[in-house]
Amino acid sequence: VAMTALPLLFLAMSAASVLAEPAVYLREQFEDGDAWTSRWVESKHKSDYGKFVLTAGKFYGDAEKDKGLQTSQDARFYAASSRFDDFSNQGKPLVIQFTVKHEQEIDCGGGYIKLFPSDLNQEDMNGDSTYNIMFGPDICGPGTKKVHVIFNYKGKNHLINKDIRCKDDEYSHLYTLIVNPDNSYEVKIDNKKVESGSLEDDWDFLPPKRIKDPEAKKPEDWDDREKIPDPDDKKPEDWDKLETIPDPDAKKPDDWDEDMDGEWEPPMVTNPEYKGEWKPKEIDNPAYKGKWIHPEIDNPEYTPDADIYKYDSFGVIGLDLWQVKSGTIFDNFLITDDPKLAEEVGNETWGKTKDAEKKMKESQEEEERKKREDEDKMRREEAKGEDEEEDEKDEEDEEEEEEEEGKEQQLDEEEEEEEDEEGIDSQLKDEL
Repeated sequence: VAMTALPLLFLAMSAASVLAEPAVYLREQFEDGDAWTSRWVESKHKSDYGKFVLTAGKFYGDAEKDKGLQTSQDARFYAASSRFDDFSNQGKPLVIQFTVKHEQEIDCGGGYIKLFPSDLNQEDMNGDSTYNIMFGPDICGPGTKKVHVIFNYKGKNHLINKDIRCKDDEYSHLYTLIVNPDNSYEVKIDNKKVESGSLEDDWDFLPPKRIKDPEAKKPEDWDDREKIPDPDDKKPEDWDKLETIPDPDAKKPDDWDEDMDGEWEPPMVTNPEYKGEWKPKEIDNPAYKGKWIHPEIDNPEYTPDADIYKYDSFGVIGLDLWQVKSGTIFDNFLITDDPKLAEEVGNETWGKTKDAEKKMKESQEEEERKKREDEDKMRREEAKGEDEEEDEKDEEDEEEEEEEEGKEQQLDEEEEEEEDEEGIDSQLKDEL
């Protein structure tokens, strides 16, 4: 009996370990060169979709491991998708994870993914194609920097009621969405929780559980005025004064002609004794009953749904987005049923290269800064050299001018001497 029990126990343990193995529905890290083109289909719904290229970008932590799909053309729609084996998330967690790097200092564009049912026609994928889940960052100007979490429920897309801020710098960031079979969810950025809660509470999938009783009305004698005018307060007899009065200091101009200018009237000024409209002071209302609260009842249209989280079919992941300024890189796609595995994969991929990526970017910025300084220095030296050349030229010009002036002065003196000599000769001739 003992010998028979041991194999049975071993089989049970083996079965349990197999059942506990996490399911990986998709893992795409673009580590096999151009082979990605056989797995990703570009939509032909429009002829002018932007092209994806495989690259690690201008800076990276690992030249090979950080390669991903990059948007390459400005002001374009993009539409590409990859198929995986069809599955349902019924009764188990769903984990969606990927990295996004906006190295182009994005001003307006999407960085999200869509999960489609397996019946999607990939060559016709477009913005109107029905999807199950849309998740990821979206940036447009300073006003929109959010993480979209959109679920399709009974044919309608529902946006989350919370505002989850996305990263807007130039580095790679890891985005993770976890949807649990108890209708709870969690959003993580860089393997840190940024939001969580209940699907029913944070989306408008279902009508509200409670509604205001349509039959209830506030009683006519219900007094909800906290303060009332004091009935014993009387307006002072000298209260009423004109708001403006003729300026007592104004005088008719001496040259005023009533026949020509009409009767003179002094300008109006604010009356210093004017107190405004009189209102009685307020006192506590003795009949105050508090604010009337509309009674609520159970909503007859509300029906709980324990399967909000569930989708019968997942089969395609897609990048269906618009970008004004291209350059975003998508990488490290993972779809699994194990949040712990997703965290480990995130640490093994994004986690291992993020520091080196930042170091390379900072090094490039330092080189650019030094290059700018050298160029500025060179420009200043060139400008200084040009100024010195101009100064030398000016000095040479001044010397030449002085020489010319000296020559002219010498010629004038010689001419004067000649004229004097001629005058003397003429005088001698006259005397002779």
